[in-house]
Amino acid sequence: MEGGNSPNLQLQQLPLATAAVSVQPHTDSFSYKENLIGALLAIFGHLVISIALNLQKYSHIRLAGSKDPRAYFKTKTWWCGLFLLVLGELGVFSSYAFAPLSLIVPLSAVSVIASAIIGIIFIKEKWKPKDFLRRYVLSFVGCGLAIVGTYLLITFGPNSHEKMTGENITRHLVSWPFLLYMLVEIIIFCLLLYFYKEKNANYIVVILLLVALLGSMTVVTVKAVAGMIVVSIQGNLQLDYPIFYIMLVCMIATAIFQATFLAQASQLYDSSQIASIGYILSTTVAITAGATFYLDFTGEDVLHICMFALGCLIAFLGVFLITRNRKKSVPFEPYISMDAMPGMQNMHDKGIAVQPDLKASFSYGALENNDNMPEIYTPATLPIVQEQHGSKGVSLPPYRVLEHSKKE
Repeated sequence: MEGGNSPNLQLQQLPLATAAVSVQPHTDSFSYKENLIGALLAIFGHLVISIALNLQKYSHIRLAGSKDPRAYFKTKTWWCGLFLLVLGELGVFSSYAFAPLSLIVPLSAVSVIASAIIGIIFIKEKWKPKDFLRRYVLSFVGCGLAIVGTYLLITFGPNSHEKMTGENITRHLVSWPFLLYMLVEIIIFCLLLYFYKEKNANYIVVILLLVALLGSMTVVTVKAVAGMIVVSIQGNLQLDYPIFYIMLVCMIATAIFQATFLAQASQLYDSSQIASIGYILSTTVAITAGATFYLDFTGEDVLHICMFALGCLIAFLGVFLITRNRKKSVPFEPYISMDAMPGMQNMHDKGIAVQPDLKASFSYGALENNDNMPEIYTPATLPIVQEQHGSKGVSLPPYRVLEHSKKE
């Protein structure tokens, strides 16, 4: 009897031994369907976001080039772009509830591809076929590489799924791999923030690393919040768990600080550099966070992991080529010679010229700051000499301009 009951005892103890691990790597075809649903939602969301941003940009450009006195928020085009932007963000948000985080994050390359295609279609200049191919060959190659990389990401992406319940998220939050990862990330973030604020290390890599570190926490919390909402809609209410509101607050806070650092980077560097470097850094850090927190690659074989990494590299290269081909704007800085204008006595204050050279902290009279220009482009100032006037009661200008003779 004991020998006959031993298999039953083993079968009864098996669920207890595996209850702690709820991550199920590609056990059935339904998990692949969830991956496909999440990937399609992410692609749709990023595509709609790209169209929305271009619509809003078109609205601003059309108002700037016309005599229409209306504000931009009173135009139908801008509101249509805002509606599509909200719709796209909802699509990306909901995609995290179906597919693993490491699969959804790299799919943001779709927005870069869509922006490049929209920019080429709606371009206003007329180009000859040879000039067109020469100018946009890198964009075509980059779009092709990004599409190939996206296909590899969807095909060989991680396929681990678990229900986003309050117990599972709390268990992941207090696990030692994630706590160790958080400790390392906090140390790196504090060091970068110290060099950025105290040492004035305004390098693009430093700023975008700060954005990437904050963004990794944003996507981790987004997946938790979206997953718990979907589970609640399915009938198992999860909104009464405190971990839901903790994740919600962290999601909002990290998103706000991430947008702040991104705005600072956009003031210092070109948007094409921010798009390429930011995509590479944010995707790498976010995949690391997803693999640590949600154990996305648990049970995956070496082939799938290598092909997924290859897809990421190809997508990185495609995005780099697309943004590399964008034409950089060269600011025009017209310096106005106030000394040549009659009656402008306010340009001198007690014999001191107001307009500084370009070695100062700002450029007076310039449209944009450009402190890195060579000294040869420094605007020349005429020497000013303060004279002691007599008491004849005649009001003379408080300055005199010396004319250089040929002997000098």
